[in-house]
Amino acid sequence: MEDVQLKLDNKDVEEDNYSDISLRPVDLSDVDHFMEWLTDEKVSKFCSWDCYTSKEAAMKFLKDNAISHPCGNEKCRGEIGYVLASKYWGKGIATKAVKLVASTIFFESPHLERLEALVDVENVGSQKVLEKVGFSREGVLRKYCLLNGKSRDMVIFSLLSTDPQVGYSNVYD
Repeated sequence: MEDVQLKLDNKDVEEDNYSDISLRPVDLSDVDHFMEWLTDEKVSKFCSWDCYTSKEAAMKFLKDNAISHPCGNEKCRGEIGYVLASKYWGKGIATKAVKLVASTIFFESPHLERLEALVDVENVGSQKVLEKVGFSREGVLRKYCLLNGKSRDMVIFSLLSTDPQVGYSNVYD
């Protein structure tokens, strides 16, 4: 499966209007949109990159991290990660996007049995997104990675192909 990004057609999304949300493959022409969250300290606080100040650095990030990576290197396990510009936080957009991925990933990639996500212990909003979608919180990985030069604990979540919520009939319910 190709990496995908949330596409909002460059307009604000009404809190109850999710018909504008779609997923599509990441492309280098998206660099201006990525710059919005790559340079946002509120967003990058929980991400493994430093804030970017140039388009060239953002393009390198996209080439090295977003475009070149499938959903995971394991045959039975995939990883999901997501970033949303802070101006869209709290509107249910990330929840809808993750639900959209979760409702289709096991059908599009039938070899996958497990989808997992790692979230900084302080990123409560992202943890709530995963819980709303039906991911199970499995535990805390202590001092798991470096974020912004500091050792961080991460919470691991998973969704299995056999979980009942995987068969969503309508992702916009």
